[in-house]
Formats: sequence, structure tokens, C-alpha cells
Amino acid sequence: MFTRQLNDDNKHSKVLTYINIRLIQLYFSLRKNIINYKDINLISFFNYGIMCFVISFYSDNQQSALKYLKGTKASLNNILIMIGEFNIRDNNLDPLYPHHSIYVDTLREISDSFNLELSIPIAQVSTQYTDNSQDSNLVLDHVFL
Repeated sequence: MFTRQLNDDNKHSKVLTYINIRLIQLYFSLRKNIINYKDINLISFFNYGIMCFVISFYSDNQQSALKYLKGTKASLNNILIMIGEFNIRDNNLDPLYPHHSIYVDTLREISDSFNLELSIPIAQVSTQYTDNSQDSNLVLDHVFL
């Protein structure tokens, strides 16, 4: 399990990344020295001697983590997976949602820079369900491969 311990009580990470124990021989490590942001976990591992990465991500309603990642100058190769709750409602990500968000363009720009593509589910389902029957369910969690 990977998460960040932050010293400031007002800041706490919303990202927790689990790696199956069967993969322990790949030597996973949280890489705060490359990307150091409270709501982004950059995890490295070795596959046949090549360092690869997984990014887990939570972006709040102001898209803070997305903006941080766009502004970072970290040059990363071999990112295999970017996964998280991006908090972007957009008709390109959720066909049932009727509007476009400018943040989806930023997300696409970031995923393109890492040479990743959005993984499209076989059956479109909501990833967050509301308790209020008047509200619609949401698709906010995505996987880029």
C-alpha cells in the first residue's frame, strides 16, 4: 500500500495505491523525488531491468492535481498506467453527460505526453453513485494505458 504521510494537518492525501503482494519481486517504490504532490502517487517498478511507472491520481473540483501535473517539468518515460478520480464531467468521457469541460483537453494533453490512451470499458457504467434519486450518477474515474 502506498500513500503519503503529510506533516500539515490541513493537508492530507486522497490517494491510496494498492499493489498486489504477488508482484513484490518487481520492487515497487513511491517516487516523491520525481513528482511531489499530495494527491499524486508516482510509483516505479522494475520489469526485466527497465524502470516503469504507475500514476495514481485524485483531482479535486478545482483540478489542482491536474494543473500541477501539467505544470511539472518531469520527463517520464515508460508510464504504463495512469489511473484515478479526475473529477471531470465531460461528454467525451461519459456519453450520457451532455456538456464539454475544458479540463478534459488538459487531461488528454497530459495523457498524450505520456503516450497513454483512455481505456474504454466494454459496458459504460457509472463509477460514483448518488444517494439522491434526483441527481444522476457520475463517471469520474478513468484508466489510461
